[in-house]
Amino acid sequence: MVRPSSTIGRPPMLRKLPMRVIATYWRYTRGATLGAQGVVIDEAGRVLLVRHGYRPGWHFPGGGIEWRETAETALTRELFEEAGVILKGPARLHGFFANFAAMPNDHVALFVASEWERPRVPKPNHEIAESRFFARDELPEGTVAPVKRRLAEILDGAPVDATW
Repeated sequence: MVRPSSTIGRPPMLRKLPMRVIATYWRYTRGATLGAQGVVIDEAGRVLLVRHGYRPGWHFPGGGIEWRETAETALTRELFEEAGVILKGPARLHGFFANFAAMPNDHVALFVASEWERPRVPKPNHEIAESRFFARDELPEGTVAPVKRRLAEILDGAPVDATW
């Protein structure tokens, strides 16, 4: 079993700051920003999406890779923090994507989790307003384009696009 880290993703001084302030801080303190996100699909074929409190739309759960943390460790931590998902085996890397629309030199490592459990659903908080599973043909209004593109790649065999 892969256990989530007990650390919280952002340093304590940054936890309550708006994302725009945090992004500016990261831009000046890191040469590149890296994130890890996970595609979690349940036995009924539904996909897990989260809605953040600080940006619009529905997204895959995930977040930043911190100092001294592997992409897999960040994924494990973020899935647990945001959605209560515990990985029971290794997640498969789907791809590494340039997310320059968010910030210059931002990249996202996207994993597909096939072995997992969700013993609890976290209560809404300032970061995650909601997390739910959706059928592929019933994605909620506001699902961001990268989620739709990645699902087409993973589930339909669409060509992989290097941009997020």
